[in-house]
Amino acid sequence: MASQTGVIVQHSLNALLEDKSFLPTLHDQARQQAFTSLAAILSTPNHIHKSFLRISLDKGKIVRIPAFRVQHNDTLGPYKGGIRFHESVNEEEVVNLAALMTLKNALHEVPFGGGKGGVVINPREYSEKELHLICEKYVRYFSDIIGPDKDIPAPDVGTGDREMDWMMAEYKSINPGKTYRGSFTGKSIVNGGSLGRREATGKGVYFTFRYMLSDFLKEQQKWLTESKNKFAQTALSLADQSLKIAIQGFGNVGSIVALEAYQCTHVQNKVVAVSDRNVTLYHADGLDIPALIEFTRTNGGDLPTKEEELAENGIKAIIHHRDDILYLEVDVLFLAALEDQIHKNNMERIKAPIIVEGANAPVTGEADQYLSDKGVIIVPDILANAGGVIVSYFEWLQGRETQFYSEDEVFKLLFEKMKATMNTILPQYFGDPYPLRQNCYNHAVMKLCTVLYRQGKLY
Repeated sequence: MASQTGVIVQHSLNALLEDKSFLPTLHDQARQQAFTSLAAILSTPNHIHKSFLRISLDKGKIVRIPAFRVQHNDTLGPYKGGIRFHESVNEEEVVNLAALMTLKNALHEVPFGGGKGGVVINPREYSEKELHLICEKYVRYFSDIIGPDKDIPAPDVGTGDREMDWMMAEYKSINPGKTYRGSFTGKSIVNGGSLGRREATGKGVYFTFRYMLSDFLKEQQKWLTESKNKFAQTALSLADQSLKIAIQGFGNVGSIVALEAYQCTHVQNKVVAVSDRNVTLYHADGLDIPALIEFTRTNGGDLPTKEEELAENGIKAIIHHRDDILYLEVDVLFLAALEDQIHKNNMERIKAPIIVEGANAPVTGEADQYLSDKGVIIVPDILANAGGVIVSYFEWLQGRETQFYSEDEVFKLLFEKMKATMNTILPQYFGDPYPLRQNCYNHAVMKLCTVLYRQGKLY
């Protein structure tokens, strides 16, 4: 496991070791031995699978592309996690993301373990035929370890329902007569996917922020006002204000977050800035999010980068460098791009009092500690971006039952599940000095420890 996750897990285990109400039948040396076992189990993956996919390109050249599937822990159920297509994919990254999936599923009471996959490519550089072949080869190379009751991949950065459809079709072809609908989630509706799955992560990311700053704050305002907790004071300072929002990343997650904020009636907010890999767009009175989404739909997913494009589409915005999004004077910064966006070299320039992680690990451990010490509320990935895996679970259930939910039912179930998690986590967070990430990890590790102990896995 990469150091950031490993350190936080160890901190959780240290806190639980001193809590005598947790696993109270374990004492002295037996307790120490059990916690040593827990550290070993949760700090390493069960399996690391890697291969080189042999691909024949359209121009006749043969290439071998590195590919990974990491299975971190299956204590709570089959391994579950996305497959990302990106040139930065590496073994350490995939191991870390698989560990985060284990903890995320434990936190939200989703009966899956943690896994993750990756292929080292820039998908923009490959034709549709080549991408189809890469998907087929990925399934063939890892066919022995994936399946509806073993390891269930889903989309991630660089992949979507198209790739999951291709992969499920290949899984079906090499496993005749076997159940196949649940082998992959995030599929298209016609192939057994769930309504709402594409929007689930973005909706969940915005919902965590909205619920904290609206529903929870209003219900608990008297208690929070009396609290000396620095994070409670940060939240209260923004109550009943018109909030300025900036969103880094305008892909599947960021664009949905932007649209949710644009349409929201529960919280006074306006999206004043969005960015992608090319540009930051800023408008103090709020951006026309539907117009920007329509532009990206017809322009390869990219935001406008020229004054002429803005004018032609009736969009009012000032063009900035893509990284400027991080340093704007805003109330809430959503991070929906890639990992390690806020780090030791730029953390002192961050001005937003609330940061919400739509991407996986966009804030490094050092930056998280620095900003939390200043009272910045960081809603971590493990809490905020679980909408995708939660609705993937609903998709998996629907595939097994061959009964399908309406979109309204899916979102209702999603919000109920995320609300239940936050009602467990937020009172403790606003009542003690630990950052929200640590509170979430403590809860997830406690769940995993309890199940491992009850299963007799600590001896």
